[in-house]
Amino acid sequence: MRVIIQRSKEASVEVNDKIIGKITHGYVLLIGFTNGDNKETVDKMINKIINLRIFSDTSDKLNLSLKDVNGSVLSISQFTLYAKLNGRRPSFTDALNYKEAKELYEYFNHKLEIEEINVQTGEFGADMKVSLINDGPVTIIIDSKEDF
Repeated sequence: MRVIIQRSKEASVEVNDKIIGKITHGYVLLIGFTNGDNKETVDKMINKIINLRIFSDTSDKLNLSLKDVNGSVLSISQFTLYAKLNGRRPSFTDALNYKEAKELYEYFNHKLEIEEINVQTGEFGADMKVSLINDGPVTIIIDSKEDF
């Protein structure tokens, strides 16, 4: 599982010219799943994400978590995080199949809600237009195979 975290001042996602998700202060999460990912992987990733300290405290140190700042999440599924580049055209054979990835994505968002995080989502498998104002900018990549 890979997640790109972008600290955001505001963000939205649009499908078919309609905004379907919008947040102010928080994270835009680009989420990709690969073979072998499961609910345990998601649980570990959720713990990492909500406790990651990348918001500034009063001393301007990155010392506060998403929960500390009462931040929101804009969650976007993105199978292209598992692109393999063996030439000029990417291959997506490392991306988890549609059905299992959709189940894990829904589980991921549900787990964030259980943690009392305001979650807005894109539409799984849709052509989405994501807009954001990156705060900092701060962008972090977490890969389950490398980081836990």
